[in-house]
Amino acid sequence: MASRIHPGTSLLVALVLSVAGCRCGDDPGVGGARQGFRPQEEAVDFGRALEGSLTRRQVTLVATGRASVAVKASSDSPFTVDVAEVTVPGSGTIAVDVDFFAGNGAAEGTLTLTGAGRTETVRLTGLGVRPLNCVPSGPCFESSFDLATGTCVERALGDGATCIPTSRCQTNGRCESGACVGAQRSCDDDNPCTVDGCSPTLGCVTSPVACPVPKNPCKVGVCDRDDGCEEVDAQDFIPCGPVDCKQSNLCFRGSCQELPTPDGMVCAPATACQGEGTCQDGRCEKPDAGDLPVDFSQDLGGEPVGQPALLVQEGALFTSVCGGDAGCRLVSFTQGGLLRYESPYPDGGSRTLLAASDAGVVVLAPEGLESYAPRGPGARQWEASWESMGADADAGAWVGHVAAGQVALNSSGEVIAHVAWGGMPEVDPDGGVGPLPAPSRERWVWLSGRGEDAGSLVRAGPVEPWSGEARVVVDMEDTAFRFTGSQRLERADLSPDGGTEVSITSLGKDGGVAQGLASLAVAGGRLMVGAREFYVADGGSQQAVDWDAGTRALTPLAEPALLTAGGTPGYLFAQSCDRADGLPCTPEEQRTVLRAVDSETGQVSWEVDVLPFATEPGALHDAALIHGGAVGVLSDTERPDGRQVWLQLFAQGQKLMMCPLPGRPTVVAGASFFEDKLLVVLERDGVWKLESYGMGPGIQVEPRGWPQRHGTPGATRRESP
Repeated sequence: MASRIHPGTSLLVALVLSVAGCRCGDDPGVGGARQGFRPQEEAVDFGRALEGSLTRRQVTLVATGRASVAVKASSDSPFTVDVAEVTVPGSGTIAVDVDFFAGNGAAEGTLTLTGAGRTETVRLTGLGVRPLNCVPSGPCFESSFDLATGTCVERALGDGATCIPTSRCQTNGRCESGACVGAQRSCDDDNPCTVDGCSPTLGCVTSPVACPVPKNPCKVGVCDRDDGCEEVDAQDFIPCGPVDCKQSNLCFRGSCQELPTPDGMVCAPATACQGEGTCQDGRCEKPDAGDLPVDFSQDLGGEPVGQPALLVQEGALFTSVCGGDAGCRLVSFTQGGLLRYESPYPDGGSRTLLAASDAGVVVLAPEGLESYAPRGPGARQWEASWESMGADADAGAWVGHVAAGQVALNSSGEVIAHVAWGGMPEVDPDGGVGPLPAPSRERWVWLSGRGEDAGSLVRAGPVEPWSGEARVVVDMEDTAFRFTGSQRLERADLSPDGGTEVSITSLGKDGGVAQGLASLAVAGGRLMVGAREFYVADGGSQQAVDWDAGTRALTPLAEPALLTAGGTPGYLFAQSCDRADGLPCTPEEQRTVLRAVDSETGQVSWEVDVLPFATEPGALHDAALIHGGAVGVLSDTERPDGRQVWLQLFAQGQKLMMCPLPGRPTVVAGASFFEDKLLVVLERDGVWKLESYGMGPGIQVEPRGWPQRHGTPGATRRESP
């Protein structure tokens, strides 16, 4: 029997099937969801941005259904979203603003989007660029940082643009073809009693007219604006001749008169450890001297190694120390005694200081020469092996030799060294090591001190048989001189085109001096050689030091040897013995003498004993030139209760100051004079210390010439301008 379907029933079934099969308005890729979203970008790159700047980018959100959807947005630093929640309209889009606050370097983050029960992420990247400090090369140029290339871009200002001339002697600057041109400044003050001039760095400068000095010591020349120079009476009671505590030649009403010296008149200036002396009953009486006041006393944390024990470079103090918990290391302090750094040596072995400059601290290492940074943590900058300096790698076991007096640093930071090498010491049957044998070969080398090739061999002389202890110095023109152990005085003439060739010129008669000690200093165009002769540095005349002058026999000391900026006088030290019976002096009879010598004649200008006491033995430690024509000397004496160390000041054969260091140091390892300070490395009660002392009012180390044992406090063995 055929079934029958009611027409109304068929219409209902068709309607149900039609609704069930319809997905009107749905995204075919989301399986029928009526509400949803997706980010249009998978990643956003903000590109390069200046450090500290804000860059904005947009992320587009696309609705995946007809219904609107609320989306929360968040991000990681340094990225931020402008609005924390947005609504994506149904079947539409909306932009989310994202900001990038640029730092210095690459940055990564994530934009997190949450809504309609799902989470989407977008990767965020950017690069913060720190701009260079762009300084124009001249007043008629401007320089700016180009973000795209990361470089400074310079352009010339147009002609007629205003500019500030580099010379303060010009005004109203205008640019012309890239140069700043100004009108000449007038410095005339319309005063006939002044000398007017202009300094490119200071501008207008004025100094008083120097009137002629009257023959009468009680008259002075003064300048009157209307009448010019004229003589007037000097101030009453100023010295006009010899003055002592009995009679004084003093000015009174324009004439010099001899008068009894009144009590209370100052007869000796105050020093760092003693008040001024005054005349009392015809004698100059001084208060008792106290100890030299200490600025700081800093523990080294170990024992200093080698000589020099202390180097000073631009106020930074350096010493090489072994012992304590840190092993062997380079230690640096500030001028005020604060620790700057401790830099352990790579292999834990000891190093000996050689020289220091702004290019680095050069030390002697077991495998050759090394340089350590003078700033920061003091990291090792370079090393130069003995093989790289000319030693034969196939010659068997050997050891290198170089000392502080054999290394000099020129103005470009190059290391000029007289290096030598020889066999290793023998090992005895008991396992001990024998004495170090003498070197067998030597060479003069130049090493680069800066840049990528630092430590590499720049130029060198020939490899020669070892001739004995040598000394190297550099003058202000960067000319290097060497006094060899075979008594040859040599000058290194470098190739003018910057090549590696070195020609060696012998100076003086017979290629050098006939005899001399390991001593060499240079200043004012003169060389003081072997503590026995003076040479003109360009190869001219030579003059022997007259060590036989005087009433006592003197034995010269190699160092200290000091030479003033003008090349004369030179200051040399010697040991003396007054015995006439031919027997050797006892320690109590042995004296140490400072002698000032005229470099043009070789004759003695003056001499003085430098040990603190005439009847007590002692030792000379170091010396330096003091501004104003004096010499500072550090020496000691053996007293019944122990060693006492003294700072003394000498000028024109007279002792001007004598101040003891406090306490009784056991050993003095080394010292350096710097500015107005005496710096000493010494041992007290088994503890090694670095100590600083002020030398007194008005006392400054002479910075010019050859002021200390190795030329400068940094032992650069370079003449100071």
